[in-house]
Amino acid sequence: MRWIYISPHLDDAVLSAGGLIYEQTRSGVPVEIWTLNCGFPRETGFSLLARYLHYEWGVTSADAGMRLRRAEDIRASELVGAKAVHFDFLDCIYRRGRDGDWLYLDVFDPPHEEDADVPRQIAEAISPRLARDDVLVCQLGLGSHVDHILVRRALESLGRPLVYCADIPYLFKHPETLGPGTAGMKESVHAVTEAGLRSWQEAVAAHASQMSSLFDSPDQMRELIRRYWSERNGVPLWRLE
Repeated sequence: MRWIYISPHLDDAVLSAGGLIYEQTRSGVPVEIWTLNCGFPRETGFSLLARYLHYEWGVTSADAGMRLRRAEDIRASELVGAKAVHFDFLDCIYRRGRDGDWLYLDVFDPPHEEDADVPRQIAEAISPRLARDDVLVCQLGLGSHVDHILVRRALESLGRPLVYCADIPYLFKHPETLGPGTAGMKESVHAVTEAGLRSWQEAVAAHASQMSSLFDSPDQMRELIRRYWSERNGVPLWRLE
């Protein structure tokens, strides 16, 4: 039984469940991380938001940024024993509308009407690659990042059973969203050892370009991941009841 973590971006799966992925692969479970929004933009000019993020990542172009982030993702996946699979959908910061304007000036903007077909496109891209017994893990969408919302819509349109994980670090910033976000779901806790915790932290640290955007410091990241782990000595997942 293959577990597939559907990751909107090149860090989401490891951030949210890196310790569990480590434990699964150590016990012989095949795990793959499918990152959807990591395509290479053809544009040469970019929005103010994209240029700011390129600066944060320490790169001078979208092409360099995506190559760097894909390499980080491969390394992070290796640290927890998973296979990294990359798709070519664009991150929201690179998407334009029909009139040429940028669709998003903030990653937490609600889905734009011109992105209405994106969930169908994602579903059509991943569906042929799924086996009947695959377990799909979906981000809950806590924090309302637009790409997380669109990916969840895509997965729910498949008509398959889904397992949900909490979006880290958005849960840390908005803990009040967990209750409403998991209403009607059953929680199960999957044990993670100290070794799994350390691998989880190392895998998150492998996404070095993202650290300043997500946490105050690497030390804060390690402490917050440890605190989340210590609440249950594992990683919680949810299913619809």
